[in-house]
Amino acid sequence: MSEGYAKHSRPEEKKSGPVRKILKFIGSVLLIAVLLFAGLIGFLSATEYKPADSEEIAVEGEASEELAPGDEFTVMSWNIGYGALGDNADFFMDGGKSVKTADEERVLSNMDSIIQETSSLDPDIMFFQETDKDSSRSNHINEYAMLQDTYQEYCSSFANNFKVAFLPYPVPPMGKVDSGIATFSSYPVSGAERIQLPIPFSWPVRMANLKRCVLVSRVPLKGTDKELVLVNLHLEAYDDGEGKKAQTAMLAEIMQAEREKGNYVIAGGDFNQTFSSADISSYVVKPDNWQAGMLDEKEFSEGWQFMMNEKVPSCRSLIQPYIDADKDDFQYYLIDGFIVSDNIKVASVENQDLGFVVSDHNPVCMKLQLVK
Repeated sequence: MSEGYAKHSRPEEKKSGPVRKILKFIGSVLLIAVLLFAGLIGFLSATEYKPADSEEIAVEGEASEELAPGDEFTVMSWNIGYGALGDNADFFMDGGKSVKTADEERVLSNMDSIIQETSSLDPDIMFFQETDKDSSRSNHINEYAMLQDTYQEYCSSFANNFKVAFLPYPVPPMGKVDSGIATFSSYPVSGAERIQLPIPFSWPVRMANLKRCVLVSRVPLKGTDKELVLVNLHLEAYDDGEGKKAQTAMLAEIMQAEREKGNYVIAGGDFNQTFSSADISSYVVKPDNWQAGMLDEKEFSEGWQFMMNEKVPSCRSLIQPYIDADKDDFQYYLIDGFIVSDNIKVASVENQDLGFVVSDHNPVCMKLQLVK
């Protein structure tokens, strides 16, 4: 019986051998995947950018021209799309397909055009958003350094709002990101501060996401103890809306505190929201596209001026490249502008219509005067 049993069991052993090998292989693959994922989480945790609630930011360069109450000057704000979101680009976060949207030549070409256009506008103060220092998406070109090389007679400051050693999504991954907001002033700046805004994302998404902030720069005013307070910003884009509200509420608190000191205050940049007083009824709305939030001006105290120009959109959708798109049936946005204190007289605000050739945003320029 035992001999017959042994002979009968051998075919089963032969059959189970390949099965065990397959199961062992699957188990090994799963184990490797778990270890790689754990290693990635550990790497992101160890390298996560963790800014303080408030940080002093270096002011570089020297400016000689002084500003005084009664003076007229110009301010420009421009989200430059890290030099890689020209008219050829679509982007996966907006429903497009692309991750890497420009080679080195195109980034340099876009940046050259951005600098040329900015120089032709000749603003006294410049707010830039999505300015890369060392990012894979912009071929590791230091765009902030390019701006500094051009505007050497301006004071400049830079604050990171997106800094990740390696962004692991999508496929192919975005890789390293070192980006932020930059302020340039032709007037001397006595100090600059990075103030952290509320972060709407929790762990682990938070580790590889933006850490939005405002960059506050202070310009002393000749003949007075007051200051012109410049607030450069780029608020939340891809949240459920609560992040934008929390960040806007904190922005209002920061600005109100400065106004109560008697200072002149200008906040400008990419709000990723349309001001509630702006008329965008003529803009095409495509429900499947990313949609901007709405900034309720009633959330601010009385006296603030909300400046957007509806005649020219400040931003276009990245769901598809713009160069061959139907321009009359396209999703545009009005999300770039300024909030100005009541002791400043605004002469004009205009969006420059550049056809979105070098960025998915148009620059916004404002002419104004400090009231004595």
